[in-house]
Amino acid sequence: MSDKKNTVIFISGRGSNMQKLIEAASDANYPAKIIGVISNKRDAQGLEFAKKADIKTAVISPKDYKNKADTDAAISSLLESWDVDLICLAGYMRLLGAEFCQKWQGKIINIHPSLLPQFKGLNTHQRAIDSQASDHGCTVHFVTVDMDSGPIIGQIIVPLQNDDTKEKLEKRVLIAEHNLYPWALAQVASGEVNFSD
Repeated sequence: MSDKKNTVIFISGRGSNMQKLIEAASDANYPAKIIGVISNKRDAQGLEFAKKADIKTAVISPKDYKNKADTDAAISSLLESWDVDLICLAGYMRLLGAEFCQKWQGKIINIHPSLLPQFKGLNTHQRAIDSQASDHGCTVHFVTVDMDSGPIIGQIIVPLQNDDTKEKLEKRVLIAEHNLYPWALAQVASGEVNFSD
C-alpha cells in the first residue's frame, strides 16, 4: 500500500503502547507506517525497542532549548523533514504548546487512561477508585489546545472491581489500551474518522 500514513510516535518511558502500534503496523494491510519515534527523555526505554525494530529515533529534550516554543519548533521542524502525516502520543509526559497543537490539529492523537471527559490529567486510576466509579477505561482522542479535551475517536470500558487497587486497575486498563490504540490509529489513518466528524 503506497498510501500508508507516515506516523511518528512520541514517548517518555517504556513505550508499551508504542510497541503495540509498531506491531500492528507490521501488517501489510495496516493503513499507517511507523517511520519514527521521538522522546523528550534520552533514557526512555522505548527508544531501544524502536531501534531494534529499525525505526529511526530522536530525542528532543526541553533542557536543550530556551523555552517551550523553541522546543516545539524543533519538534515541528523534525516532523516536517520526516514528511509526517500523523502523530501518536503514547505516554508522552510533556504538554505541547498551543501553537504546535494548532499547527498539527487533526493529525495528533493521544491515548488517555480514563473514560474522558472523566479524570483528565494524571493519577486517573486512583481517582476512579476514590470516586467509587462503576466504570473506568481508556480513550483515544484528537489532541487540541485544551488538555485531554479533543474529539473522541474511541473508548474501551473497564469495570471496576471491589478489590481493585491502583496497580490492579492499571494493569487491566493497559490491556484495553493495547487493543484500542492500534484500532484507533487505523481509523484515522484510513480516513474512517476525521477531526471534523
